[in-house]
Amino acid sequence: MKKNNPSIINAWCMYDWANSVHALVIVSSIFPVYFSATALAASGSGQVDFFGFQIKSSVLFSYTVSVSFLITALLVPICTAIADYTGTKKRFMQLFCYTGALSCILLYFFTKETLLPSIFLFGLSLIGWSGSIVFYDSYLPEIATEDNFDRISARGFSMGYLGSVLLLLFNLSMVLFPDFYGITQKSLPARISFFTVGIWWVLFAQIPFYYLPKGNRGKQQSGNWIFNGFAQLRKVYTRLREQPYLAKFLSAFFIYTMGLRTVMYVATIFGATELRLPSQSLIITVLLIQLVGIAGSYTFAWLSGQIGNIYALMIGVFIWIGICTGAYYTTEAMEFYVIACTVGMVMGGIQSLSRSTFSKLIPENVTDTASYFSFYDVTEKLAIVVGTFIYGFVEQLTGSMRNSILALLVIFVLGLVLLSRIPSRKLYHFELETKEN
Repeated sequence: MKKNNPSIINAWCMYDWANSVHALVIVSSIFPVYFSATALAASGSGQVDFFGFQIKSSVLFSYTVSVSFLITALLVPICTAIADYTGTKKRFMQLFCYTGALSCILLYFFTKETLLPSIFLFGLSLIGWSGSIVFYDSYLPEIATEDNFDRISARGFSMGYLGSVLLLLFNLSMVLFPDFYGITQKSLPARISFFTVGIWWVLFAQIPFYYLPKGNRGKQQSGNWIFNGFAQLRKVYTRLREQPYLAKFLSAFFIYTMGLRTVMYVATIFGATELRLPSQSLIITVLLIQLVGIAGSYTFAWLSGQIGNIYALMIGVFIWIGICTGAYYTTEAMEFYVIACTVGMVMGGIQSLSRSTFSKLIPENVTDTASYFSFYDVTEKLAIVVGTFIYGFVEQLTGSMRNSILALLVIFVLGLVLLSRIPSRKLYHFELETKEN
């Protein structure tokens, strides 16, 4: 396939447009607020009876994220191995996409009477979303050349931010002005929002599904497909020994992603529970984060071109250390809004750069890109599992989310230290040119 084809690149970016509404509406804004309010209405105390165990709703939310991504981490290696073997990468991407979207549609029936089934649907939507992303990401080195990775990755994230903002504006108008739509039932605007996420996701995903190639059929492999996925991971791990920079990057990526992605999933819960901000303020804050995130993605792509990906990532992680420090001392709504804007500037930028940096570090002429990105994805998902579990466990142990934020601060410091062990690729090339001259 010819690389840097504008039609294929535009179609690839459209999957960010399609799926990012899940991250914004379901994970970051309307669903967490609705979940907290519904759990409070169901019990009167915010404690949820989960199969005989009394657990705080915010902790249950964190644990659901942890378990969902753990399941994804177990499924992805098997699926990517089969996809590389049979050349059905796009079919697996569709399978996870439709699973996640259908789960969102079924959340329309989320009430206090259906709280437990709905938390399972939320978890299933996370599995569908995260599972589709690994196949989506693996197309990047196949459709573009290395010099365009940063720009195209940033473009995808920016389109995701823009598309999700458009849908959130519509959903937010229903939440804030239900009378305009003739809605009288209090819970209906939120439940319609969950439904629209699923529909939006499915409809716009048809564009990349039409243009992206099915996938390259790999070499004939022996053995059981189920175990072949984990054998493929072991194969990639063996190659890491020959590529020390890739191994060091994945170690740093695992650590700082623990903090970054945990913040994504619990920030709204923190604002609602710890600061007791009204639902409308929280949703507007998340909307603001998305708008700032568009500029942030392109800013970090530009910055990587000036100083290299690793140094740009280090700057981003250093800012995250400041964010955690500020969040720990935050008591006022305005302080929370300032921190939220800062989060928007660095969140998309670091995610975009992480994806493009990994793409650059993959050896040239590799055909089993889905398997390589399954290793990247498993690393990311395990980081989310550990991060959200630590956050929920510290809160459960101490009774305060602020102590959980301190744990995240330590994680980001460690991530910064690990990144500092990797020479900037731009600096590395400059040193080589100097020696040649």
